[in-house]
Amino acid sequence: MKIEASTLVTYPAGDVGGSSAVVGIVPVGDRHGVIVTETPFHPLDHTWPDQPADTGTIGGVPVLDCVTGAVQDGGETVHLGADIPVRRGTEGWHWLVVHVTGTPPPSPPDGEVELAVDARHRRALSAGHTACHLAALALNAALADRWRKEIPADGLGNPDFDQTAITSSRITPYGSRDVYRLGKSLRRKGFTADGLAEELPEIARRAGDRLKEWIAADAPVRVDSPGPELTARRTWHCDLPEGAVSIPCGGTHLSRTSELGTATVTLELSADGSELTMLTAVSPD
Repeated sequence: MKIEASTLVTYPAGDVGGSSAVVGIVPVGDRHGVIVTETPFHPLDHTWPDQPADTGTIGGVPVLDCVTGAVQDGGETVHLGADIPVRRGTEGWHWLVVHVTGTPPPSPPDGEVELAVDARHRRALSAGHTACHLAALALNAALADRWRKEIPADGLGNPDFDQTAITSSRITPYGSRDVYRLGKSLRRKGFTADGLAEELPEIARRAGDRLKEWIAADAPVRVDSPGPELTARRTWHCDLPEGAVSIPCGGTHLSRTSELGTATVTLELSADGSELTMLTAVSPD
């Protein structure tokens, strides 16, 4: 089996369905990994696994998981997830969306299979991802007065605490969990952690209030992509009242901030003060 092109993806535009030709089926443990020419499915990104994979059906067969794969041009071995031996987007490699199924889909008579993403699950994850970006910007603003030195700013001009300190981000249905490291490196960059524990409830309130303002503003959201390939460098855009902001992002999103409904931001500091966790939750109407 030789795969001669990267998978084309339509999920950045919000697609949840389509049809495509099967170009290969590879083993994924005791399951099957189905590869097609074009797909609406969002796979787990092994390099920054923040947004979980889409689920749904392919050729009428349930898609249990969806992972990123890669195969060298002219090669036959498809590497999956953490076993991919090269950096994402390396030239000379094809980058693939691998739909994991319990059984392979039946061979279609016309060469194409129907793909259907679980739209409710997708929407829940899209809401969580949109809220995650907005909450990060709100947290940056709420912590802006804790910097003694200049660091790179976010799209709204605030010191970018989120990108400077983040160690992990996980999108959940209608929410997210972001963990930040408050170590010596961050302090050397100018962040002041003194009195953070005492001030944390007020910081959370400010971040939550800013997030609620942006939801009420009904700001438009979109994902820009320079091309349809899986490895295209996509960007999240939101036209907030303070100005337009962009964040590199390979996930899926809602189309307007008002779709998030109500929102809460919770901040938790570890016992030793070395980690800050932000929990964001939204409840669409």
